[in-house]
Amino acid sequence: MPPDRQLNRICVFCGTNPGSRPGYGLAARELGRALAEQNIELVYGGASVGIMGELADSVQEHGGHVTGIIPQQLREKEAAHTGIRNLIVVASMHQRKSQMADMSDVVIALPGGIGTLEGFLEVLTWGQLGIHAKPAAILNVEGYFDALTGFLDHAVREGFLTKAHREAIIVETDPAGLLDRMRAYTPTEGEKLMGRTHR
Repeated sequence: MPPDRQLNRICVFCGTNPGSRPGYGLAARELGRALAEQNIELVYGGASVGIMGELADSVQEHGGHVTGIIPQQLREKEAAHTGIRNLIVVASMHQRKSQMADMSDVVIALPGGIGTLEGFLEVLTWGQLGIHAKPAAILNVEGYFDALTGFLDHAVREGFLTKAHREAIIVETDPAGLLDRMRAYTPTEGEKLMGRTHR
């Protein structure tokens, strides 16, 4: 059995809105506490509001380290988090996503909107193409991602997604269980198709 994967930094895509249920923010705070307690650095979108803010604040409140990455044009719109130790301002959304992924060992999606899904699915696609072999996971809070996981199952049945690629997406409802499964993740074997410079 291979040794557990080292988790030094985790990239989290999540919303700049709080959502309609208190459970979303509570789950973000619980994940933040777990990251800090396990000495795992958070890499996220750099905002101080919504689920993003709850997550970053929780990591820091429990003694953890946070790196935020935000495009220049969104510093005001997304209320850049000036209270974190490391805020990186970049030129574009693509640079934000690619830098978040490059800095991290794994990628997680928490509840969020179109931007959250777009970022997570793009990194997921890079993995499917062989650009990286990092695990990708969904923290399914309050059943928020049920429709997405149902769609992925539908894509397998309809022949647009392989069963192996579907099973590689870790889905958990508990932050601690999610981190445990990410440590135990073994990438799907296969020849690399591309390198990161081709994404």
